[in-house]
Amino acid sequence: MQGQGVSLTEFLIQEQRKVAGATGELTLLISDIARACKAIAREVRYGALAGNLGQVGEENVQGEVQQKLDVLSNDIMIATLSRSGHVAAMASEENDDIIVVPKANRGKYLVCFDPLDGSSNININMCIGTIFSILRCPEGIDEPAEEHFLQPGAAQVASGFCVYGPSVTLVLTTGNGAHGFTLDQGVGEFFLTQSNIRIAEEAKEFAINMSNWRFWEPPVRRYIEECLQGKEGPRGRDYNMRWIASFVAEAYRILQRGGFWTYPLDEKLKKKGLAGRLRLMYEANPIGFIIEQAGGIVSTGRERVLTLEPTHIHQRIPLFIGARKDLETIEAYHREWDAEQAG
Repeated sequence: MQGQGVSLTEFLIQEQRKVAGATGELTLLISDIARACKAIAREVRYGALAGNLGQVGEENVQGEVQQKLDVLSNDIMIATLSRSGHVAAMASEENDDIIVVPKANRGKYLVCFDPLDGSSNININMCIGTIFSILRCPEGIDEPAEEHFLQPGAAQVASGFCVYGPSVTLVLTTGNGAHGFTLDQGVGEFFLTQSNIRIAEEAKEFAINMSNWRFWEPPVRRYIEECLQGKEGPRGRDYNMRWIASFVAEAYRILQRGGFWTYPLDEKLKKKGLAGRLRLMYEANPIGFIIEQAGGIVSTGRERVLTLEPTHIHQRIPLFIGARKDLETIEAYHREWDAEQAG
C-alpha cells in the first residue's frame, strides 16, 4: 500500500541518532539530494513529451556530446545544492572546474556528482541514473578549491546513486551498510525496501564490453576466457554475461543479483592518453563505497580504489567491482603478470 514503511527521512534520522554529536546537517543534505533526484526522475519520465530528448550540440569536459537531459540534470543538482546551506562546493562531470557556493549560503560539505550517468542510453529508453559522493570540507578553509576535493574514497561520509528505470530506486550508504529505497510517486517519498544489501562472494554473471577483447591486458583476457569455458574450465561453473553500458544499472544489478563488472585499462584507452574509462571522484569512489559496504571488492585490478589519492577531479581509472572471490583472483592474475613483466 502506498505510503507505508520507513521513509528515507525517518531512516536518516534513525541513523543520525546512532552518531554522538551529530548535527543533522548530513541528514538534510542527503534529503536535498534525494529531492533533486525526484526532480530529475520527473524530467526523465516526461522524455520527448517535454522536449527533453536529443543533443545540445556541445561537448563537456570529458569530450562527450551533451544530451539535453545531461544539462537539465546538472542544472537541477547545482541549483538544489547551492540553496541547501550545507554545501561549500561541488564537482560535476559536466563542469570543467568546481562550483563554489556563495559565502552567504555555504556549508561544510563537498559534493561530487555525475548528474546523469549512462546518457548514451537516454534515447533508447534504457536505465540511467545519478551518482553522488559527499566529503567533508577541511576545517578552516575559507575558499574551497579543487585541492580540497582530492581526498581518497575512504574519506567519504556518504555516497549513493539513483536509478531511473521501471521504478526509481535510490541506493545509499553512510558507512553503515548499503540500503535501497524505492520512490512512491503517489506520495512523493522514498521508502526503505532493502536493508543491508549483500553481494554473493562468487559470481554467476559478469559484465564487460567484449568488443574490446583484443585491446585488454593479458590478465583480463585470461580471466574472461576462463569464465567463457564454463563448467569445463578452471572456474568450474557456467556464467551469464551482461552489458548495459550504464554504470548505475550495472552496479544495481550486482547489488541485486551478484556478479562482477569491469571496464579495464586497454590499449585503445592508452592510445587516447587515458588512464582508464571511469571517473574516480564521482563514479568509482561513490559506487565503490556502496559495493564495499555490501561485502564486495572495488579494485583497479591492482589496488583498492578507495585508498587512491586523487590527482584531479576528473581523474580516470580502470575499474573492477563485485564478487569478492572473483576479484581476488583477478587481482592475483594482475600481480602474476606484473611480476613476469618486471622479471
